[in-house]
Amino acid sequence: MEDTLEGQVCPMCRKKSATLMERAIEIPYFGKVFIFGIMCSSCGYRASDVECESSKGPVKFTFEVEGKDDLNVRVVRSSSGIIKIPRVGSLEPGVNAEGFVSNIEGVILRFKKQIEHLRDQAEDKSERKKAKNLLKKLDAVLRGEEKLKIVVEDPSGNSAIISEKAKRGK
Repeated sequence: MEDTLEGQVCPMCRKKSATLMERAIEIPYFGKVFIFGIMCSSCGYRASDVECESSKGPVKFTFEVEGKDDLNVRVVRSSSGIIKIPRVGSLEPGVNAEGFVSNIEGVILRFKKQIEHLRDQAEDKSERKKAKNLLKKLDAVLRGEEKLKIVVEDPSGNSAIISEKAKRGK
């Protein structure tokens, strides 16, 4: 099911050029989720979120990436979810946080983009070197040469790592 409403008022530029989208999908081992989005053709504003059909309590998923096959494991993050890679960083919720459905590879690529930005903005040589080392580590994980732990936490229960290998806690 997908519903689309065009010509809506954009919350940023106030023009009637925003498109609202709602889509329901069934995710194995997780259930029915709704993906919401808004995109404005005038100013480029966009936002998205993910919500479960059924209410869940706080969740925490831990997953060990051990090889290239693990890069295809599905990750669902709501706008209130936090994704952490120990000793690398985190994707935190905030005012502009967006929900998404991706896979482990997509999550790692999001982290790489963040680290590349930090590297490019760093004035301190040691900070640039640290960022370069983190990028090398993530590239090795993407090649299947190194292991990596990923943690997803969400007080709303609308985030998950969809795999039998994922450890679920609270």
